[in-house]
Amino acid sequence: MHSLYQPVLDIVREAAETQILPFFRTLEDKDIQEKSPGDLVTVADRGSEIFLSEKLATLLPEASVIGEEAVAANASLMDNIGADAAWIIDPIDGTGNFAAGRAPFGILIALAEAGETVAGWLYDPLTQRICHAHFGHGAYIDGEKIVARESGEDMPIAALSTLFLEEEGRKKVIRKAEGHFRLVDIPRCAAEQYPRLVLGTNDVSIFERTLPWDHAAGILFLNEAGGKAARADDSPYKVADQRTGLIGAASPRLWDKAARILSN
Repeated sequence: MHSLYQPVLDIVREAAETQILPFFRTLEDKDIQEKSPGDLVTVADRGSEIFLSEKLATLLPEASVIGEEAVAANASLMDNIGADAAWIIDPIDGTGNFAAGRAPFGILIALAEAGETVAGWLYDPLTQRICHAHFGHGAYIDGEKIVARESGEDMPIAALSTLFLEEEGRKKVIRKAEGHFRLVDIPRCAAEQYPRLVLGTNDVSIFERTLPWDHAAGILFLNEAGGKAARADDSPYKVADQRTGLIGAASPRLWDKAARILSN
């Protein structure tokens, strides 16, 4: 595990306990805003990001801090994401679920160096499950090393996130998948989707929008567990890469199948 595994986990747990869970199922209308159609932010998102940003900055003062809500207010912060070191924060992943008073939702933290993700933390405040990855050193759940496994179903299970595709694009993906995969609902939360790929709950996922605070930690976790996440052209994910489209799978074998069937 990364040398900062426990200090970051302590900060994440405190953020969940003090900034997020007190608002779960207690939010009022005034506590929820829409940044863009369907893209919500709550007072808990903002409080969590401020708390995490301040605490993480003390752990690694030389690192820049790039949070989802801060970037929403000042897009130029993304200019630092390829710097020598950067914390990338999603203060509440799955805000739509959180605002509706339902699971899942989580906290995502990634540490990048020179644009490469070197460590990631995916935390579920309700179950207190922590998924962690350290580049070149494996993936862990609650401190135990984990190896990704397929579901074992005759027809692989696919959770396809088509939320950010146009209607015709959604229909096209579904048509391609039919007969090859058993389609299931997505959790609308990357902090839950990546563990599902590792734990054998889902075999394949696709994502259109691949913002770093949503995906950097999860991609590293899946890849370090022995699954595979990459662009459809098989190029690796980079945090400063502004392209869209990503395929994740529980194994390289299933990734190859998904890329062959679902890619344009």
